[in-house]
Amino acid sequence: MYNFDLIRPKSLDEALSALAGEEAQALGGGQTLIPTLKARLAMPETLVCLLGVPEITGICDGDDGRLCIGGATTHAAVAQNDRFAALAALAGDIGDPAVRTRGTIGGSVANNDPSACYPAAVLACGADVCTQHRAIPADDFFTGLFETALEEDEIITEVRFPVPDRAAYVKFEQTASRFALVGVFVADFGGDVRVAITGASGEGVFRWGDAEAALSADFRPEALDGLEIDGEDMLSDSHGSAVYRAHLCGVIAKRAVKAALG
Repeated sequence: MYNFDLIRPKSLDEALSALAGEEAQALGGGQTLIPTLKARLAMPETLVCLLGVPEITGICDGDDGRLCIGGATTHAAVAQNDRFAALAALAGDIGDPAVRTRGTIGGSVANNDPSACYPAAVLACGADVCTQHRAIPADDFFTGLFETALEEDEIITEVRFPVPDRAAYVKFEQTASRFALVGVFVADFGGDVRVAITGASGEGVFRWGDAEAALSADFRPEALDGLEIDGEDMLSDSHGSAVYRAHLCGVIAKRAVKAALG
């Protein structure tokens, strides 16, 4: 590690003011950033801790019926929400208790790790990722491997989730990290089904259009019989080949549909 300044703002305005300084970087739970600093892959002079900033912490119901989750809300808090069971289950299975107590939804979504769980929920639900400047639709937010539509001066203040009629997230996890080797989030909005997959593609989270069409017509696991994903763009590493991951997408998607059906 190296020397840096740590600022703990007590309001969103204070946080934004601190981040306007040169070589300042936002710090959520630090589950990705701190190891990055230890490896000297990033060396900001100032870290601005967003944990505890009241305007971007907590969970509430929006006026439009959406579930609104502050960007600095921890995984453990999301896991306790009783309005969106599938999202609560997803959050409760991230990492271990130490990670869930520190990690934040905003940090995970902003980092857009290709194996992270939250991006699948955001994309499958068609959530809005909100910053201090704008609301970004999920379909426009994730732009590639560790890349998003966020501008340099933007932080995630809130994620607004439409709550589906039925939904489930199932992941086949890499046992050492508990990241998803393949994770599938299925969300049914009155017959309009969205399916998002994380962990499988080298480009990050993506929607599976063929599965969405099949499940919108017939929301049963059997509706996915015969559907395949091209393995050409899948990740291939020591944990699983591209062909294996492509096959898992179909298997895990069926399990997610079965779970959503209860």
